[in-house]
Order: sequence, then C-alpha cells, then structure tokens
Amino acid sequence: MIKNGHHASGEPAAGSSGSGVAGTGGVCSPEKRRRVVRVWCDGCYDMVHYGHSNQLRQAKAMGDYLVVGVHTDEEIARHKGPPVFTQDERYKMVRAIKWVDEIVEGAPYVTALETLDKYNCDFCVHGDDITLTVDGKDTYEEVKKSGRYRECRRTQGVSTTDLVGRMLLMTKAHHSNIDHSGYQQHTDNFGKGPQGHSPWTGVSQFLQTSQKIIQFASGKEPQPGDTIIYVAGAFDLFHIGHVDFLETVYKQAEKPYVIVGLHFDQEVNRYKGKNYPIMNIHERTLSVLACRYVSEVVIGAPYAVGGDLLDHFKVDLVCHGKTEVLLDKDGSDPYAEPKKRGIFRTVDSGNGLSTDDIVQRIIQNRLQFEARNQMKEAKEMAVIEAMKLREEEKTQNTAQAAQ
Repeated sequence: MIKNGHHASGEPAAGSSGSGVAGTGGVCSPEKRRRVVRVWCDGCYDMVHYGHSNQLRQAKAMGDYLVVGVHTDEEIARHKGPPVFTQDERYKMVRAIKWVDEIVEGAPYVTALETLDKYNCDFCVHGDDITLTVDGKDTYEEVKKSGRYRECRRTQGVSTTDLVGRMLLMTKAHHSNIDHSGYQQHTDNFGKGPQGHSPWTGVSQFLQTSQKIIQFASGKEPQPGDTIIYVAGAFDLFHIGHVDFLETVYKQAEKPYVIVGLHFDQEVNRYKGKNYPIMNIHERTLSVLACRYVSEVVIGAPYAVGGDLLDHFKVDLVCHGKTEVLLDKDGSDPYAEPKKRGIFRTVDSGNGLSTDDIVQRIIQNRLQFEARNQMKEAKEMAVIEAMKLREEEKTQNTAQAAQ
C-alpha cells in the first residue's frame, strides 16, 4: 500500500517550502518567503513515463513553481522524427503529473534566455544526458553559457527507446528475464547506432528501491469528509486514456481520495496475454503515483474486489470504465461484492484509448522508430567523439605549457 495524498496546482503561497505541490502552504524562513523560485523544464514528453516524472520531481525540488514547456509535433518531427502521441495528448499527460504547476504549449525546441525571461523563470533543469537539434547542436548551449542551467539525474532503466522495443518484442522477457535472446536483439536494434553505443540512448534494467517509492509518494491519510474511491487494473504504459479515466473518477466526489489497485504482472498476463504487461509492477507503481488524481496505490491488489478490501480501506465507491469487465479465474464477477453493497459505478471518460492501441501505433510505424533512434544515437556519438577530442587537446596543451 502506497499513500500518495492530495495534490493541487497553482502559484505557491508566500509560505510554500517548494518541496511539494505549490499552494499547499507550510512554515518556512523569512528568507524563503521573499520570492518564489520559478523553474523551467522542456521536452517532447512523448510516451510519458516515470523517468519523465522523476525529472520533473527533481526539478520542482530545486525551486517553488515548475513551468514545463512541451514541443509541437512539427518541431519534434523536424529534429528527431515523428512522435507517438499528438501534441494535445502530450500536453494533457504533462498537466496530469503532480509536480507540474503550469505548462507552455508549443515551447521552442532550442531553450533560449528569451524563453526563460518571458515566463519569469530563474533557470532551467534538464537530465544529465544531451539533447541535440537536427544539425547536432546542444539545445541548452545558450542557457548553459549564461549560468542559468541545472542538471538532475537521469532515471536509469527506462526510456522511450526501451518501451518501444518492449512493445515490438512480443515476448514476456522484459518482465521475466532480461537475459532472453530476443530482448538482447531488441537492445541491438534500438540501442546501437552505426558508430557504437551511446550512454544516453539505450536499454538498461530498472531496479526498484524503497527510496524511489518514498520520493514519489506523499503519504497523506484520508481526511474526514473525504469520499474514498477505489479503482483497479493494470494501468500498463500509463497513458492519456488512463489519465482521462482517473480524472473522471476524481470528479465523482467533492473531496475525493482515489485509491488505485495495481495487479501483479502474472495476473495481468493471465487476463491480457501476449507480452503484457509492458511495464512491470514496480514501474507501473511509479507511473500511477506520479498522477495528480491518485491518492494511494495498492501494490499487488487482488483481482476480485472483496469485502475485506472494501472494509480495510473504508471504500465508499468503486469505479470501473466502460470496457468489458473480465471474469475472474473461477468465472465469477470480480465486482460482485461492491455491486451487492450498491457502491459500484461505471464511469465514461469519453476516451476509449487502450494500451493495445498504443502498441498498434508503434507496430505500424516500426521502421520509422528504428530509424529515428539510430539517427538520434549517431548524433550523440558524434558529440561524444568531439568531446573526447577536446579533452585530448586540452590535456596536450596543458602538458606542453608545463614543459
């Protein structure tokens, strides 16, 4: 069970500590109250995953108010290839991340001082990898030179490259055995360009830690007057369909406290089959915890929503989407108990997008995505080689000066 608490966005109050969601208050020193530190992040945020969320969490911790710029489809296609999700889908996904206070639609691909000044941001934050334009230039060069650039740690074990490969692999290797020969072939296709292997574009294994869960969860208990709402599922490849569903669930009450039950990998594979889930239980936990509409997560929730669970969490309402309810192993209705109690409700978010739909988008454009990632890595390797040459020249010049 992971508690996530309530989250709201907005400009921080004078007493905001900058360690949580803006506007939640808190006591801090007079020095801290003098001004709000505004932080800028930008990116494609295509196929938003917990790595993106972790970057934004770290960025928010460096200030008080987080502004996130999201690039258009046209800009992304020009510099790195076609995105999986449309710009409107990507805008909504980023808005749903609980550490984000404001988003800027159609942000420039190259981050300039003019952009930081326009949105009154003190500095920008990016991961410890490199982002390049179509002609191989560092998109953060200007802000780096001006001293208005900060770096955060890239989340190991997840990338859009890796997720695309998992979908195309169509085996269970990614959540059962990473040494599988098919998985290794995937890393070769998606993690190696013609000039070798880039440390920024590739595949690595995600290792969950208790510290990572603590960082993503806020641990708030339900308050008197809260309506405790329970939903359950795989929430695999956490996407815009999930966000719309959870937002609809959140709106079912004036003071909602939304608990998400996540099924174990084996359970998901039982009812979904194929290579599902694409993300393992640990990855899915972080993805759901990052959503602003979620208050708590139950890791390894039972498929059948029984009386013990409902009583333990004092559930007032159980919600399910418009999709067909799949029967349990014994052929029984997993929602029989909440229906018997009269607390079951079917909600319609108006968005029928499924994880299957996302996988189909990738499969239909396989060659494009392979080419995109190989081109990206080739540019990165060229930069790495140039950096090595500069270091060698610097070392030689220092040695000559010492003679």
